[in-house]
Amino acid sequence: MKSRLLLLVLLFIFSCNQKQQVDLIVTNANVYTVDAEFSKVSSFAVLDGEFVEIGTDDEILNNFVSESIIDAEGKTIVPGLIDAHCHFLRLGQDQATVDLMGTESYEEVLEKIITYQEKYNADFIQGRGWDQNDWPEKTFPNKRKLDSLFPNTPISLTRVDGHAILCNQAALDLGKVTAASKVDGGEVVLEDGKPSGVLIDNAENLVMKYWPKSSVNERIIALKAAEDICLSYGLTTVNDAGLATAEIATIDSLQTNEDLKIRVYAMVSVSKENVDHWLNRGFLKTDRLNVRSFKFYADGALGSRGAMLRAPYSDKPDHYGLMVTALDEFEAAAERIAASEFQMNTHAIGDSANHSVLNIYGKVLNNRKDRRWKIEHAQVISPEDFAKFDNILPSVQPTHATSDMYWAGLRLGSNRVKGAYAFKQLLDMYGKVALGTDFPVEYVSPFYTFYAAVARKDLKQYPEGGFQPENGLTREETLKGMTIWAAYSNFEENEKGSIEAGKMADFVILEDDIMTMNIDDVPNLKVQSTYIAGEKLFSK
Repeated sequence: MKSRLLLLVLLFIFSCNQKQQVDLIVTNANVYTVDAEFSKVSSFAVLDGEFVEIGTDDEILNNFVSESIIDAEGKTIVPGLIDAHCHFLRLGQDQATVDLMGTESYEEVLEKIITYQEKYNADFIQGRGWDQNDWPEKTFPNKRKLDSLFPNTPISLTRVDGHAILCNQAALDLGKVTAASKVDGGEVVLEDGKPSGVLIDNAENLVMKYWPKSSVNERIIALKAAEDICLSYGLTTVNDAGLATAEIATIDSLQTNEDLKIRVYAMVSVSKENVDHWLNRGFLKTDRLNVRSFKFYADGALGSRGAMLRAPYSDKPDHYGLMVTALDEFEAAAERIAASEFQMNTHAIGDSANHSVLNIYGKVLNNRKDRRWKIEHAQVISPEDFAKFDNILPSVQPTHATSDMYWAGLRLGSNRVKGAYAFKQLLDMYGKVALGTDFPVEYVSPFYTFYAAVARKDLKQYPEGGFQPENGLTREETLKGMTIWAAYSNFEENEKGSIEAGKMADFVILEDDIMTMNIDDVPNLKVQSTYIAGEKLFSK
């Protein structure tokens, strides 16, 4: 009897010793792995920042041991969310400017600026987020009241889409802007033959090139502020759609020193100097940073009538929009990049811009597959051009559809708008879509993205039945677009985007099941905690 008991004790000790020590075990969870089968498990183990095994609670607890075991209490876990198109640094910088998002009148804009200046007494005032389409008077504002209130302090107020600014005279004087000022790919808007204060697309540079540049310390503060916001929404990777080389260097330095933990896919802002530098240098790839793409602009934005259309705007006859990059220059750059392994990502909104970009992409790629060149936004597509997305990856932002639906039909007309925000048609052509927000153009929340993609409604649950619901995505397609397909768009699908052994242990614990909960409650869904490389970086 004693020998039998001793044998059992020895077997127990031996079995315990056979368990692998890991850094973290999560059990009793509702885990959507987003693997090839879209399978579900209840438990996983993490070691050295990677998932080492996934499975049932018994399978994981029988094979692994850890000093850190989380009982998820049945909560839903999804892979770390990826925003496939945003402006991460800009989000942080905007925290130090006047927030004009959601303003319902120009008078409210003025009140916010007055309040800001009373508090800060700034030498320069910058704000962002106004949208004249949300105001009673749906026309561009002018600078007269700004000139009266702030005759000596330069003011630049960026429209929500980033493709127009409103300046006062003190700001226009920085660039000596007059009615005679001309710029390719831009417009100085005139009223009664004089500058109104509104500058569209490339014309913004007439003033902004004289604006004070942020210091490295201010950049660091902005990046940290943006990280805190993103982690609170479960974002573990952000695709910053346009960064200067110096800004990328700051991100790399912070990540190297572990002062910035979020992962960044950096699209290099296009200029001849930047293209030359990175084509000569080659990729920059670490666990946290990936630099292997360039960000180009074909046209402007629909809201400011800068998107380039093939036929005139329905609400502004004889106006077609703006190509902000000359097509011969664009094609020459595309040929250079096609000869490298770099990715080319191009902002294209209007059907004319998309038509031109698709044709140039097709010509220079010459049927080469798996280059994963992207069109960012792909908002308005001609019927015959959808087929050209068979080798071009669409990167879209679902909340643009629900933000723009109130006036998109006015800009495009009832027929042309049917080819706008056509996410399902784009998915059917390429087989994948990368989903993002374009924050701070839209709000940061990926749950707004999910809701807009599936329900095709705004936050007021309008319209009933959804906006052009035939182009809505399923919940599974949407979650893939925010995880594994977004990772694919970054050439990172083998290291992130799903909860699988050998991949980075980036995951999010949610307070409800995003795949089964009432769809109208999704915008209010909260993150319980966010993990990157198995490290908890946010906790509600």
